[in-house]
Amino acid sequence: MQALLRRLSIMLAIACAAALSAASQSAPYKFDFGGGIGMSGYLGDANNASVFKHPGFTAEAGFRFLPDVRWAVRGVLGVSTLSGNTADMDNVLPQGREYSFSSKLVTLDARVEFNFLPYGIGETYKKLSRWSPYLVVGLGVSLANCDGSNAFAPTIPMGAGIKYKLKPRLNLAVEWTMTKVIGDKVDGRDLHDLSGIKTSFIKNTDWCSRITVGLTYEFGERCETCNYKD
Repeated sequence: MQALLRRLSIMLAIACAAALSAASQSAPYKFDFGGGIGMSGYLGDANNASVFKHPGFTAEAGFRFLPDVRWAVRGVLGVSTLSGNTADMDNVLPQGREYSFSSKLVTLDARVEFNFLPYGIGETYKKLSRWSPYLVVGLGVSLANCDGSNAFAPTIPMGAGIKYKLKPRLNLAVEWTMTKVIGDKVDGRDLHDLSGIKTSFIKNTDWCSRITVGLTYEFGERCETCNYKD
């Protein structure tokens, strides 16, 4: 996952450089809102193989500010069900101990999105694209609930997706995100206690993955040419 973080950071840096070198073009609407549903997954001390070995359900609601056709700033409130079982792992805990859990993770993120293509519908001369792949990265907070125990932790969501304009105001998007939880209680406890091996707080392995399909609706029409008359 550290390698994934480095790759996404490099891609985002390249995207930023490309965007800064291009002229900014305003989006026709200032905002959008909507939601999505999909499948969640957990990767951590109780599952270090496949992120979707124990698939769960996820749902989210979001609000975007659209400064131009390349960039967006988005707030996302999401909830995901997660589970794992050490019995599925190749690693064996001391004394053959096993651990399984089911938890709910609520996240609140602030994200920045970059569209690789000038996303929108408009006159031909604007050279807008009705679809675009995009990258997303941000910061947030999370609340994990497992067996009646709650744990707060900061998060770093990052991912990629593709969006398509069904209509001038209606957007369809498929998105995959990996959220790094900077804490080790998504699975209910610090499982290194079971193995007897202590690790650094920074090196914990709790991640939440989400694949979602969502719809958003744009509003707040932007006045591109305003003529003031006294």
